[in-house]
Amino acid sequence: MKFNKHLKTTICLLTLITSPVAMTKIIDNLDNQRVQWVPFSDQVMGGVSEVNFLEKEEEGLSYYHMEGKVSTENNGGFIQFRAEVGLEDNGYEGLKIKTRGNGEEYYLFIRTTKTRLPWLYYGSSFIASEEWKWIEIPFTSFEKSDGRFSRFLPEEFDIETIKSIGVVAYGKDFYANIDVAGIELY
Repeated sequence: MKFNKHLKTTICLLTLITSPVAMTKIIDNLDNQRVQWVPFSDQVMGGVSEVNFLEKEEEGLSYYHMEGKVSTENNGGFIQFRAEVGLEDNGYEGLKIKTRGNGEEYYLFIRTTKTRLPWLYYGSSFIASEEWKWIEIPFTSFEKSDGRFSRFLPEEFDIETIKSIGVVAYGKDFYANIDVAGIELY
């Protein structure tokens, strides 16, 4: 009888330790887990912002680097790199990003099966400080975009409907300079 009690306790602990909520899931670590990032700017819609995107390495750490002039001229105002992703688990609370930058505000944009138009997304901001740092961004902090047809989007999204994740410099005139060394679900 005592053995069964210990066995049940061990099984419960193993279940908690290995459940998705207790673990992270790597989306991209530039090593054994990668996604295909595509950089682009508001030039796809007539804007004049300029993006430069490449992979770099420093002191043994590989990372993605995006920089460029973000300009609100011609109804523009963004540069970004985005990857298509498929997430089948929904026990996670948010995204973690290992990043550094120039102290400016940047965004993670999530597109789902319901954000069919290019200007529809769910976004959350973060500050990319000068030092490498993991930043946790809970899914509850993502807000749907404003604008034409956004009223048809649900206020919140289901993780299983995520199609892409973008790292975005957006919304004001400035020089963007951001590095990303990893993105995970937590």
